[in-house]
Amino acid sequence: MTIKFNPNNIIIKLCMSGMNLESSGNIEDATAIFQKAWHEATDDYERFIAAYHLARQQISIIDKLKWMETSLKCAQNINDENVKSAYSTLFLNIAKCYEELRDSDNAKRNYELSNSYKGAPSDKGPFYHGTKADLQVGDLLTAGGTSNYKPELKMNHIYFTANVNGAGLAAALAKGEGRERVYIIEPTGEFENDPNLTDKKFPGNLTRSYRSQKPLRIIGEETEWRKQTTTERHEWHQKLAKNKGEIIN
Repeated sequence: MTIKFNPNNIIIKLCMSGMNLESSGNIEDATAIFQKAWHEATDDYERFIAAYHLARQQISIIDKLKWMETSLKCAQNINDENVKSAYSTLFLNIAKCYEELRDSDNAKRNYELSNSYKGAPSDKGPFYHGTKADLQVGDLLTAGGTSNYKPELKMNHIYFTANVNGAGLAAALAKGEGRERVYIIEPTGEFENDPNLTDKKFPGNLTRSYRSQKPLRIIGEETEWRKQTTTERHEWHQKLAKNKGEIIN
């Protein structure tokens, strides 16, 4: 069974809080939050995420290597297809540490391991797309629409996810007055990890978010997902309003 990324998980929320402190320049408090996440983690999934963020904060290369290898070991203990999306990033960071330590053999070995985990996603779904549009089974969702987050931007890809709650969030934030809908879809062509989320806040593509230039065919409609409360929806709109980052289109 694939582990599902849960933004309401206490360890993930702690790490998000730490990253917010980090982005405001408060590195000392951010590190303390990541240490708290590590100590409160209850399983290898939570430890893998907390260790990764602790690794990023280390000044000493030896300490950075120790925490990055700890993160990798926890990820490997899980042996989950979704978590494997982080392997390439973890091996790459480990390789860079060995390179700085002038250990060329271990650096080369880890660079090779990093490259071996790159490539097209192997996720088999099921896949979902969240929207407020009233559509039918058999309809095609195509690229070229306006971004929900930057109205002036025409999207070159159509986005989807294997996380039904992620699709539900997209539906809640989508433009339009219709009811929130989550459609079950199948890609009609090749797809890739969404670069706007992959390796950004967390290693790999833990949210199982993808995009394609080819249409997505609607094959059904999902009715059960975690709905956003009015407060949560308001908080998400505030976050989006403050986000000045560029969308990789």
